[in-house]
Amino acid sequence: MAATATISIERAVADFLAEQRVRLADASFRKYVEVVDLLCSSLNNYGHDTLSERERRRFAEAYDAGDEQAFCHLFGPEKIPEHLGSFLGYFMVRKVFASRELLRAAGRVSGRLVRWLEREGYVEADVAAEAIERAKAAARDLPRADRLGELLADLTDADPPGGLEELAEDCFVEDYLPIERVEPGALWFEGGIGPLAVPKAASELAELGWEVNVVMARTADGWRLLEVGCVYP
Repeated sequence: MAATATISIERAVADFLAEQRVRLADASFRKYVEVVDLLCSSLNNYGHDTLSERERRRFAEAYDAGDEQAFCHLFGPEKIPEHLGSFLGYFMVRKVFASRELLRAAGRVSGRLVRWLEREGYVEADVAAEAIERAKAAARDLPRADRLGELLADLTDADPPGGLEELAEDCFVEDYLPIERVEPGALWFEGGIGPLAVPKAASELAELGWEVNVVMARTADGWRLLEVGCVYP
């Protein structure tokens, strides 16, 4: 059974990093520090979304008093696993201008932090196992999703199709759309939107269920991608 947390998130991640400092080369340790700092930033800015009403009042009191790191000061490391979905699936994709190396490291370091939390008795084994699987998937998928977004963005650099101003309003789609079907050189999105012609490399990266922020138009020559934002694995 996990012990009841008696230390803050801030103290727990400091202890984790101190242990890693002993075993890691300088370059690897700097990456650990970068990921942990980003995780704490995500927790401090968005972790309050999952708090109970009583916890939220406690957080708000400290934050309103000027403590911008209130979440990591007030709450224990048992809060970390439940936040990894938001950190890896939203914060690292939407809020951080991250290299693919950093995206991969975010999943890898998060997983090792959770293993450490389990070993130290701060989280239950089943909670840790679920969070570690999420972190493994992120280490694999985040760099691939980033590359897919890059390839899709290249499509929008081409000359825009003519006659867009003549299309009816219902010919345009602006939304976060899950990928519903993948074939070599083509993608379909939720709602039967597609096919969108894409490079074969893009279709090889794409996975069913990944969500893409797009602006698309249905023209006489088929669907065209006008704008693309983030790809969320």
